[in-house]
Parts: sequence; C-alpha cells; structure tokens
Amino acid sequence: YLFDQEKEQDRDLQVMKSFYSETAAQIQELVEQECDRMEYDGSMMFDEYPDKFMMEHLCRKIEQEVLKEEEGNTSVLIIEETCQGGQGSCGNRREEEGLRDLIGVILFNEMFRRRSRHRRQKRFY
Repeated sequence: YLFDQEKEQDRDLQVMKSFYSETAAQIQELVEQECDRMEYDGSMMFDEYPDKFMMEHLCRKIEQEVLKEEEGNTSVLIIEETCQGGQGSCGNRREEEGLRDLIGVILFNEMFRRRSRHRRQKRFY
C-alpha cells in the first residue's frame, strides 16, 4: 500500500513539474543532478541539521550553472556577494537575488522530498 501511495505521489509531482516555466524546469533539472550526486549514506543531505553555509553554497553553484547556460558561455560566472557603491549601482542584482531565491526553494524542496523518502526506506530495513 505504501509503495502504491508513493508511486501515485511521484506521478502527481511529475504532472505539477510539467507546469513549470522553462527557467524553473531548467533549475529543477540541475537541482536533481546535484541531489543525485549527494544521495548516498553519510551525505550532508541526510544530516539531522544540514549546514546552512553548504546549502547556500549549493544554491550559488547551481545559480552559476544556470547563468552560464543562459549566456551560452563556457567560462564560469562569478556572482558578487556584496554590492559596492550604494543604491542602484548593482545593475540586475535584484534579478539575481530572485533567481537564487527560486533555486533555494526548488533545492530545499527536492532535498526535503529525498530526506523524507530516505527516512521511510530506513524504517523497512
């Protein structure tokens, strides 16, 4: 019964993901790739209290990949962490913050989903 319920939830999730915008779908794909790399026993993804700094680092890493793909540029883009020169001098800083916020929401949701699945599977073994 639980297996059928989980399969139904996964199907429903795939339907909801099909409604994502092109940018959100691209981010979701990169997030899933990153989470696939981190999905092993002992990974920080399964820590009781994940490190906030590492979570922010993952968001920045994915953000750089998204921006690199948008630009079609093979060089790594560096995102400034601080803005110098006062209000209005940051160019599209708000847009970058919005992108990073979206990446964070998608990443944290994907990690929550995988952590929950990991806990459920551990109970059966």
